[in-house]
Amino acid sequence: MSNIPLKFVTSTFAALALSACSTGTELTSRAENAVSKRSLSDIEAPQVTGGSVSSAGGETSMTVFLTGYSYWDNTPRGSARIARPVIHRSAGGTGTYDDPITLAVGHVKRGSQSTMDYPAGTRFYVQNLRKYAIVEDLCGDGNNPQNGPCHSGYQGYEWLDIYVGGRSVGEGFSDACMNRITGIQTVILNPQRGYPVLPGEISTSTCVNT
Repeated sequence: MSNIPLKFVTSTFAALALSACSTGTELTSRAENAVSKRSLSDIEAPQVTGGSVSSAGGETSMTVFLTGYSYWDNTPRGSARIARPVIHRSAGGTGTYDDPITLAVGHVKRGSQSTMDYPAGTRFYVQNLRKYAIVEDLCGDGNNPQNGPCHSGYQGYEWLDIYVGGRSVGEGFSDACMNRITGIQTVILNPQRGYPVLPGEISTSTCVNT
């Protein structure tokens, strides 16, 4: 689970489930650091209600705030554990349509029940990264993840947290990679096949080739 708000899933916790993303404090800090390094023209695009830009053929183009979480700052730390496996048993993926990268989303917790902002198995396509992603994890920890940034969003934008991997490249490079991809991004909800893909783990493909 990412240390940002817990990832989105509609299900009931029979036992304590850990999400595979960073904590809310870590995510907020990372977002603030990354945003502070970018120009206003890069980050502060016009805000949109609900993030929807356009829809066609079952696809929906959205403007969202994207962050990353890694093997090193996952919950539990130093693991690839995920809360809502669909395709993968642990966080991973190469970004193709058939092997999308694990994505964490915010959720609302009421007692033992956790309702995700997007159901497990929901696919996205992240244009800047040239990766397909799939919701398999929760973003946000604690008893009230709905009060954290993953569910609340960032400056009116919905917040998505994508797994960058990073076990093979170390924590320092993983942190730099996460900072690099953080920002306002265009994504496609329920994408069709056929979009351009740069295959591979984000930390060892996107962050070393761009």
